[in-house]
Amino acid sequence: MKLKCHCGKIEAEIKINSFDKILRCNCSICKRKGAIMSLTKNENFKIIKGADKLKLYQFHSNVAKHFFCSICGIYTHHNPRSNPSMTGFNLGCIDEIDIFKLENISLNDGLNHPLDKK
Repeated sequence: MKLKCHCGKIEAEIKINSFDKILRCNCSICKRKGAIMSLTKNENFKIIKGADKLKLYQFHSNVAKHFFCSICGIYTHHNPRSNPSMTGFNLGCIDEIDIFKLENISLNDGLNHPLDKK
């Protein structure tokens, strides 16, 4: 499966047979970007074009890594702080997927993240 940003400068290959989990997150960044995401192991996600156009954004604990295109600004993927060995990716960046027809979208409660509890 191929993921592309809006301008096409960034492309990634995702080795995935099925989407075990489709989710939205309510953490401070995800609620603002509004993306519908899925996850795969890091070894199943590979940038094949435009790695030099990717920008990294980190905040708060600086563990999660959020990536976006420096040209068109589209969020493409991230490595969550709850499991950095996984890559979350924007399903809206996959042409073959109509995100408006997806069902059973889970909520990831990033607003109440266990690593934030004292």
